[in-house]
Amino acid sequence: MQQLNRRQFPGRHYPDRIIQFGEGNFLRAFIDWQIDLLNQHTDLDAGIVVVRPRNSATQRSLNSQDGLFTALIRGLNDKGEVVSEPRLIRSVNREIHAWRQFDEFLALARDGNIRLVFSNTTEAGIAFAADDRLEDSPPHSFPAKLTRLLYERFCHFAGAADKGWVILPCELIDENGEALKALVLRYAQQWQLPEAFSQWLHQHNTFCSTLVDRIVTGYPQEDAEQIFQQLGYRDDYLDAGEVYYQFVIQGPHWLHEMLRLDRYPLNIRLVDDIKPYKAQKVAILNGAHTALVPVAFLAGLDTVGEAMNDAQIAAFVESTLRDEIIPTLNLPSAELHAFADAVLSRFRNPFIRHQLLAIALNGMTKFRTRILPQLLASQQQQGQWPRKLTFALAALLVFYRGERDGKPFPLQDDEHWLSCFSTLWAQLGRGEITPQQLVETVLADTQHWQSDLTQLPGLVAAVTESLQMIVDRGMRAALEQLG
Repeated sequence: MQQLNRRQFPGRHYPDRIIQFGEGNFLRAFIDWQIDLLNQHTDLDAGIVVVRPRNSATQRSLNSQDGLFTALIRGLNDKGEVVSEPRLIRSVNREIHAWRQFDEFLALARDGNIRLVFSNTTEAGIAFAADDRLEDSPPHSFPAKLTRLLYERFCHFAGAADKGWVILPCELIDENGEALKALVLRYAQQWQLPEAFSQWLHQHNTFCSTLVDRIVTGYPQEDAEQIFQQLGYRDDYLDAGEVYYQFVIQGPHWLHEMLRLDRYPLNIRLVDDIKPYKAQKVAILNGAHTALVPVAFLAGLDTVGEAMNDAQIAAFVESTLRDEIIPTLNLPSAELHAFADAVLSRFRNPFIRHQLLAIALNGMTKFRTRILPQLLASQQQQGQWPRKLTFALAALLVFYRGERDGKPFPLQDDEHWLSCFSTLWAQLGRGEITPQQLVETVLADTQHWQSDLTQLPGLVAAVTESLQMIVDRGMRAALEQLG
């Protein structure tokens, strides 16, 4: 079978207009997939040059396939039907290794056609390295590389106003655009670059904060050979992702025209304020995961898919979202419910086997950041503690007993909570404390919760009631009683 390449599989070639820092699975099945659709259906006409941001020893490169790869989008569509849709991505032109091809890397700055920069260098990628220098070829950190590239462009085009870039980092940190811009300016200052360069950065370059959302599982090792038979070629960069995606960009309205967003419908939102969309994702997608895990696992299930195919667990998750999380969020109700519909469909994706214990990692912190704000907001709105969210908190505390059906299972959290729960559940088992005292000890941890939750009237009683019900009757019976 032939290896994928442009000689045996010829097609459109697009001029270099985009730099992409990062060669990983996510960007390829997210950014490159969307750019490829825009290239096909509009006159965007934008080729992508991938820059490998790390100095890895591997010789593996997209260049071995002339930039070509297949994005395999599979899961449930909006009708609930199982789909598997391969797309041959032709929009990536080549990959550059910044350490081995530094001159080619710098040459990107001197290309007047390039206007867009995307990146995903992981959450740790947007960071300052004090020992990076202008003279390095290249500097180590991603922000320093970007600064070096921008300075090369500034010098080559003599600070021309129309040669600035639109920079869209996709790293999963809050206000990623502002964070990246601040580091570029910090390097400019540390390297004692001309003040005119900093002014050019401010006035003629646009750093956009973004929110990205798509589960990308990467190379489908188990069924790759079967997929190759269906495709008619081998693809070492085959990249699988789910059907759902969302790209939210906090940026100027003229980006609509630059990206041709008005000419082909993609789930890209250009907004003035990204915060409500961040809150939506954290509360609905991440919050549903966090509420689901202890309840479903203690009910005897092991994966998200199994949980969503269980009528009792699925009903708990859906009612938690609809009745107690969504009313606390600040976006139009129809939009929030549509997002919830998509989340529930994503959880049922038959191609993704998401282990509940993997999601349970650092569950105490996840509850604080993902669910506690909605629990508190719901109580303020309704004047009473939300039954499903308090039940989820109780289930989390029972989960940290580390036992299901009399058998132990591994817990993954910081040592403080592992030690704390080990002691508390042992004391409860010996009759030295009551369930209420266990709950009080956990909720009084001000260092974790950032306040003493035992001071909120009625919360300890509500959590204790659910915890006692789960311990005494088991998760299934407790859910039935919860209703």
